[in-house]
Amino acid sequence: MDPTPDSPSPDARTLLRLRLGVGGLGIALPIVLPAGHALATGRIELLSSISSYYHSDMRDVFVGSLCAIGVFLVNYRYRRLDDVLSTMAGVLAVVVALVPTSTDAPPTDRAFPLGRVHGIAAGLLFAILALFCLWRFPINGAPTAGTRVRNALYRICGLAILTAIALAVASNALSEPTREALQPFFWCEAVAVFAFGVAWLVKGEAMFHRPPAARPGPLAAPTEPSATATL
Repeated sequence: MDPTPDSPSPDARTLLRLRLGVGGLGIALPIVLPAGHALATGRIELLSSISSYYHSDMRDVFVGSLCAIGVFLVNYRYRRLDDVLSTMAGVLAVVVALVPTSTDAPPTDRAFPLGRVHGIAAGLLFAILALFCLWRFPINGAPTAGTRVRNALYRICGLAILTAIALAVASNALSEPTREALQPFFWCEAVAVFAFGVAWLVKGEAMFHRPPAARPGPLAAPTEPSATATL
């Protein structure tokens, strides 16, 4: 009789649910914000960035979603380095949520530093999320077909985050009419946030589910003591 349980331990289930929560919110955010704004205003338009929805009727959704992601990340526990990085990312997510980005209005002595703080926090947050995808999520060791697919997805998501943020910064070189027409910063942020969400959903096993016995480290299914050990 196989002593390995068919389901993960309670701690493993909690870890998987945290990953699913983070990933689900990440995928939903760039969709829900413009859709909700369109319903509230009766106009189909994109704001200049995801963070700009802080200054719209979708502020509560923006702040609430990022704070929820922050709480999930702070409570995420796996290996020590993952704990440190996720806690840093969680704090940064809350800062991004509560410290507003700059508006199109002329900056005041108070508003400009807040916008700068928001931008730095967002940049650091995306950098840590890319680190998870490129470094912490891929599984080393003897590769299986499933592992190779998951590792490839993590790396694609990590590269997508870094590329999108680099393009977002580069889009500042475009003329103002072009930026207003295309809203490249919003689309770059949306790609980065969506990629982050996909990576965490894959890690949470919403896709490419693994049997408990195949999970590494703290996610591995607990084994029962052998009969000889209990005698």
